[in-house]
Amino acid sequence: MQYSREVQEMYCVAKGAKHDPAPIPEEGKWVKSKEIKDINGLTHGVGWCAPQQGACKLTLNVKNGVIEEALVETLGCSGMTHSAAMASEILPGKTILEALNSDLVCDAINTAMRELFLQIVYGRTQSAFSEDGLPIGAGLEDLGKGLRTQVGTMYGTKAKGPRYLEMAEGYVLAIGLDANDEIIGYKFVSLGKMMDAIKKGEDPKSAYEKNISTYGRFDEAVKVIDPRHE
Repeated sequence: MQYSREVQEMYCVAKGAKHDPAPIPEEGKWVKSKEIKDINGLTHGVGWCAPQQGACKLTLNVKNGVIEEALVETLGCSGMTHSAAMASEILPGKTILEALNSDLVCDAINTAMRELFLQIVYGRTQSAFSEDGLPIGAGLEDLGKGLRTQVGTMYGTKAKGPRYLEMAEGYVLAIGLDANDEIIGYKFVSLGKMMDAIKKGEDPKSAYEKNISTYGRFDEAVKVIDPRHE
């Protein structure tokens, strides 16, 4: 440690006040965090790239300052999916400080990491008041059956109106319209469940048909259209 001459010649005054960091909630405890290893929690955050061409939702499960679990979900940019593949290898095993200063390949993922770092070190986590936090693997619960990201894809024009393309339930096959040409329901196929059935040996056509369902008043539709082609 180097000190300037001015500081060296100063008289030493005792520090009287002891002002510890404010306690933050971590996995059911109140913690005065002083080092990275004091940080625990599971939480989610979103990030975006500079041109805002795509977005990333990042879920991290941190134990003793180390990322034990990472879920990287991306949207809107084809290249970002490959960046996410690399980030899923980079993140686990790093401390959150290391991860904050690591190149996670894509700006959107880096931004999500920044936002998560702030949440976690301030105690604003999903598991803040959960005793002992959430087990490793809890991040997958957000994906549901078939382990697919919950996405909604909708498109609309002034000239031709709305088109439902993908819902949380699955890939939209058809939308049902009433006598006023307003959407009253839709038919969808659950791709995750369908693929699980095919992997278990079921005939693809049968697996497809078994995993088709409807939502809303689809059965009452006066007209049914394919949202991608009609």
